Amino acid sequence: MLLESLGFLTQRASIVPRPGRAGAETGSTSRFHLKGPNPRACWLSAGTKASAPGTPGRSARLGAGGNSLASILRIETKGPGLYEFTDRLAPLATGDGVMTLFVRHTSCSLLVQENADPSVQRDLHAFFQRLAPHTNDPSMHWVTHRSEGPDDMPAHIKSAVLPVSLSIPVQSGRLMLGTWQGVYLFEHRDRPHSRQIAVALT
Repeated sequence: MLLESLGFLTQRASIVPRPGRAGAETGSTSRFHLKGPNPRACWLSAGTKASAPGTPGRSARLGAGGNSLASILRIETKGPGLYEFTDRLAPLATGDGVMTLFVRHTSCSLLVQENADPSVQRDLHAFFQRLAPHTNDPSMHWVTHRSEGPDDMPAHIKSAVLPVSLSIPVQSGRLMLGTWQGVYLFEHRDRPHSRQIAVALT
């Protein structure tokens, strides 16, 4: 029912084990991670809007011309749901250009969504839970990837149909977001995770 609703065609493919995958999914520190002091969580529980000012990861100049600025933001999640981090992007917006965000995981997503009414976030979470429930749900009997828990393959499905990168215009040092728009990490796993988001300004 899930695949029919999405209009997907499935094909068989060989699966090659990937060493070190668990570390990548839990957000462990990698050589690319640029950790800033005292990163704080951006947890949104039902009916609550919150964002952590936190200190963004340290910046690194990229490119021969030095015209790109890259940072890593770390967000600590406490379970499935939407975590707003719009306020943490504001200090990274300078001049005019485009801010590109990319989440470095395969079981969470990025969204620009309404940040005024928490019921929007609750309904979005409920919709995707119905779209891809845990694998112990009878409708998910076809799932073969079950070794990492009943929430793992549904998390990959949600990440496949939702954005993992965003592009936001920047003008005069301000994000060109609408009045009610906020930037969210959408966590799809049940357990707490440390998530990394690469941010580049060009």
